[in-house]
Amino acid sequence: MIIKKNLLSEGKTKKIYATNNPLEILIHHKDNITALNGLKKNVLQDKGVLNNEITTLIFQFLNSCGVKTHFIRKINNREQLCYKVDMIPLEFVVRNIVAGSMSKRLGVKEGTYLYNPIFEIFYKNDKLKDPLINDHHAVFLKIISYEELNTIYDMTSKINCFIKKYFSDKNIILVDFKIEFGKNHKKEILLSDEISPDTCRLWDKETMKKMDKDSFRIGLQEKIFDIYMEVLKRLNVS
Repeated sequence: MIIKKNLLSEGKTKKIYATNNPLEILIHHKDNITALNGLKKNVLQDKGVLNNEITTLIFQFLNSCGVKTHFIRKINNREQLCYKVDMIPLEFVVRNIVAGSMSKRLGVKEGTYLYNPIFEIFYKNDKLKDPLINDHHAVFLKIISYEELNTIYDMTSKINCFIKKYFSDKNIILVDFKIEFGKNHKKEILLSDEISPDTCRLWDKETMKKMDKDSFRIGLQEKIFDIYMEVLKRLNVS
């Protein structure tokens, strides 16, 4: 029997609770939605329910592909049971198509397809506004080793291949996405956090319509629930 215990931490969109098993945690998905490094935020009823279900489906799929993740199982409509990890304070962004900050930063037209995926690292530090860094910065800051980076890049490449096809089969283009990793008690690196329309850019394959948090960024807040629900409906179709 799983017993929810004390609150360990709370972020913008999730709460992390201890359980009666010291190696496991409960992740609770809130209804908050944020953008622009938290400068834009709101609460959308049941958005956390959708993200919990979408993340569950994607992590179940990745587990079945042999990717090591922290996900164990969904507990209820808002919570997942996961292995406890020490999070690595880096975000790894995978870009298959130019969009968002990359388009602005490099002056490349949004929608330009990349011959090979581009990986970027962002240092998770609110005071510094999550700056873009490179491998050498990450190692210099003693966040991670080169060997661990190689492990993560290998995992990330496989994850991209798996979920790009997974979404494509649902008539969705995976433009880009960010993922995070943590280390369990054995120091194994596990894919952690979530994969959802909050963390991915998703476009409809036929209309190129945005199916992710970008809709919130550009002011279409009232449509977010319906957009996320459409993603969930497609993922639920076998």
